Amino acid sequence: MNSYKYIRVNLSTGEISTAQIEERVVRDFIGGRGFGAYHLLKAQPAGVDPLGDQNNLLFLTGPLAGGSAQSVSRWMVVTKSPLTGAFARSVGGADFGAWLQFAGYSFIQVTGKAEKPVYIHLTSDACQILDASDLWGKDPDQTQEILQQKHGKNTRSACIGVAGEKLVRYAAIFSARRSASRCGVGTVMGAKKLKAIAITAQRSLNFADPEAFQAAAKEQIAAYQHSPGYKAHADMGTTDTQSVTNTLGIYPVKNFRLGRLEDWDKTITGQHYRSIRTGTFGCYSCPAHCGKAHTVPEGPYAGIQSDGPEYESIWAFTGPIASTDIYASVAADALCDKLGLDTISTGNCVGFAYELYEKGIITREDTGGLELTYGNHAAMIELIRKIGNREGIGNILAEGVLRAAKIFDRGAEKYAIHCKGMEPPAYEPRGAKNMGFNYATANIGASHCYGYAGQDVFGAPFPRKVNRFEEGNADIVVFNQDNAAKNEIGICCTFSTNWGWHPDIYCRLLAAATGVKECLDPKYVALVGERIMNLERAFNVREGFGRKDDVLPERMLTENLIVDGVPVENARIKDMQGFLDRYYAVRGWTSDGAPSAEKIAELGIGYALK
Repeated sequence: MNSYKYIRVNLSTGEISTAQIEERVVRDFIGGRGFGAYHLLKAQPAGVDPLGDQNNLLFLTGPLAGGSAQSVSRWMVVTKSPLTGAFARSVGGADFGAWLQFAGYSFIQVTGKAEKPVYIHLTSDACQILDASDLWGKDPDQTQEILQQKHGKNTRSACIGVAGEKLVRYAAIFSARRSASRCGVGTVMGAKKLKAIAITAQRSLNFADPEAFQAAAKEQIAAYQHSPGYKAHADMGTTDTQSVTNTLGIYPVKNFRLGRLEDWDKTITGQHYRSIRTGTFGCYSCPAHCGKAHTVPEGPYAGIQSDGPEYESIWAFTGPIASTDIYASVAADALCDKLGLDTISTGNCVGFAYELYEKGIITREDTGGLELTYGNHAAMIELIRKIGNREGIGNILAEGVLRAAKIFDRGAEKYAIHCKGMEPPAYEPRGAKNMGFNYATANIGASHCYGYAGQDVFGAPFPRKVNRFEEGNADIVVFNQDNAAKNEIGICCTFSTNWGWHPDIYCRLLAAATGVKECLDPKYVALVGERIMNLERAFNVREGFGRKDDVLPERMLTENLIVDGVPVENARIKDMQGFLDRYYAVRGWTSDGAPSAEKIAELGIGYALK
């Protein structure tokens, strides 16, 4: 079995040290998200302030990163979320994960808080905490360019923008043209006065069985060439998913009231975005190049270029304000990237403000003169700028919808759409109920990638076909969540695992990379996914979360989804509590949603909770 190490950096004391990952932990959790869940739970006591010096911030790579296998060099950030107060995991792409592997570490564990802006520079044989005063206030592109000029072309960085510095609670972390956006992980960096982590490294790998790894990688690459899913994703990325969700009536409009955007097919399809596409890009060792860059050709946003928007961002800047202006969506996406914001939470906060304005709960006096009327995308752009800089009403919306609603008061909480404090992505829960129940029960709050319900959206037949309006499919939600955790041991791209190479090839890659022979058994790798889910839930239970927090917003429970002006009969959550009973039973948890002693013993992870 390979040995793995990590590096610990205390920004308060300046102490830097390395440590070996215990052999038992390597065998039980393999890597990636598994290491993150275990070490965060062990590293800090309960009840720490997410923005305080005791909160740990882990930057993780997966055991497959940097090799010839495709789409498995992503990276992950694990911490306690300043948005939810719960377990946080956020995934990014580009080259950073491979570079962390090349430097010889499975993860970087950051604790403490610097007195002034700093960045961490890591190489294979040294680690330094360096002054970042000249970087503070710079956007992510500027920051990464400066760091590469300082440390050479073999440097890759992950950094925050102004939103992270100003502690917007849903700030993202950026690396190249990709980001780890959800849960406010960039906010934790800002609170620690940590502007960036830069890694300078030459290609170096230490797989347990390089020949077996190479053989499995060749099979994976061959599978890609015969996969229609791979070819479609390489062609369009996610820029046409809105055609699927609008057709199904699950494209959230006007703060999750409506399920279809009027005239979407004439304005915001993938072909409309293709018409302004100006480039493609991708992540380390992935031929799909699914990132699509766009440039606005004319109008008030002429000349603005964005490395996107992809589906979630397309929705975030159209659906919430009922706008069909694709040029505005590109401009809004570019502005979020410049400021360092999570587009999903940003779009939700904007949509929340627009509904409050419609209801008269806030007025032009509150908005600083902005008219938040549906379709007014110019006001949306200005509102995003205010959020990123914490100006005026943006200072309130920067807290996220849960906290903002309490500040606005006057009945605003009724319109705050969130799960555990995190705003949901672009799939309407009432018309895609397995996705919705994933939002409710996910340990990080509302996230599609935590347990994507392909059964609802694309009619995926595994592990079985379902009716997307049914509420009895607790086993499907558990399967989707455990499957995502299993794939993020890797750390695999969520799309790539549907391109014909999973799961046998994945298991062989894990065994070849780590030397953990148990990984050759798909059932063992699935077991590790379940272990991860239970550890993350144990973290949340320790922080006071339970059944009361596993719930969808009031709107989903009391109002029918409206599509084309008509309430949809089955599109309301009718039995939230009944679903939880079934979900907890499938998981082997208590009636309050905590892993039972029997389940912990069955999984063999009791030592992780001591």
